[in-house]
Amino acid sequence: MTRPSLVFYCQHSLGLGHLARAWTVADALSSHFRVTLWSGGPLPAGLTPPASCEIIALPPVAVNEDGRLVSLDPACPVETALDVRRDTMLRGLTTERPAVVVIELFPFGRKKFERELLPLLEAAQSASPRPVVVCSLRDILVGRGDRQMEHDERARVLVDRYFDAVLVHADPSFARLDEFFRPVQPMRTPVHYTGFVAGGPLPQGRSGRAGIVVSGGGGRFAGSLFMTAIEAHRRLTHAHVLTIVAGPLCDASTWQRPVTASGGHPLIRLRQSVPDLSAEMAASRLSISQCGYNTALDIVRARVPALVVPFAERGETEQTDRARRLAALGVLRMLSADRLNAATLAAAMEEVLAFEPAQPALDLNGAHRTTHLLKALVEGARPAGDRYVAVHERLA
Repeated sequence: MTRPSLVFYCQHSLGLGHLARAWTVADALSSHFRVTLWSGGPLPAGLTPPASCEIIALPPVAVNEDGRLVSLDPACPVETALDVRRDTMLRGLTTERPAVVVIELFPFGRKKFERELLPLLEAAQSASPRPVVVCSLRDILVGRGDRQMEHDERARVLVDRYFDAVLVHADPSFARLDEFFRPVQPMRTPVHYTGFVAGGPLPQGRSGRAGIVVSGGGGRFAGSLFMTAIEAHRRLTHAHVLTIVAGPLCDASTWQRPVTASGGHPLIRLRQSVPDLSAEMAASRLSISQCGYNTALDIVRARVPALVVPFAERGETEQTDRARRLAALGVLRMLSADRLNAATLAAAMEEVLAFEPAQPALDLNGAHRTTHLLKALVEGARPAGDRYVAVHERLA
């Protein structure tokens, strides 16, 4: 039987979290759907996308350190890149005639990309037959400060206008959408919790673990963590091999700094990327990292003593919130970025080397459940979901 078509829009701007999760979900979806993934950020070197789906690389666009949208092709202005991307997706919608359109994060985020996404949603809504349109969300949304209610109400209007369901890739016992999303009016669109999107189980047991692994997700914003780890390593009571995994998005200048600082030290190893970070963690006595979605799940799966320094620049709250929740469950220990220096990191490393992480009862079956939910929606089952409860209803 011919598999129905599904198109999946994903944009990664700062790190690899959105792309890695989209790849895992798309690979699972390919068991029932013919999947086309529109990828809007730079495809990282050294990582292999799933062979089970077609990857269409849109002209790459990212957010720079000032928070501005920029084209990664110097010869193509960002406005032109967005127009080319929009036209590519609109043509794909016409030729693919998908049964499902998956939009990652928007409109809960990615407002800068509405120039390409609103025309896509309008075209999907007017298509005949009309595809099922869903939003794919991670566990925790970024806080918006004083603009929170305005932002959320705008997102609520767009979700109710264009989307059939919101899929939250989290265990609701860990994080719920209504903790971060508080529009003025209640959202009518059903919300489904899929569980976390993670890889399979890893070999367990502390025997054979050795060394310390330091990672920074994609690596674009982990330079200070790498440099501080090298300095802290010199302060440890006992000698340990320190392995720094730079990440596939780590630029040449950021990479060169730890290369120079390590000075060929026999106990410091530098790797630009690894095929499976969770396996590296599972083989280590200690993991030091940030706390993005995928890194956090790697820590949970590896059951490694872990110290996280959440990324918190430009008002980012997501990683800190996630780290605090995991620390409360006994999964890891946290050091805030504003306290990061060689002395505090070395002291925390000594402490966490003796830490036994808890094994939380978190649902990690999100990729499979996403496939099951979308299959049901296409077949017309329309599962009711866990509807969003408005603030005034919760407080009544």
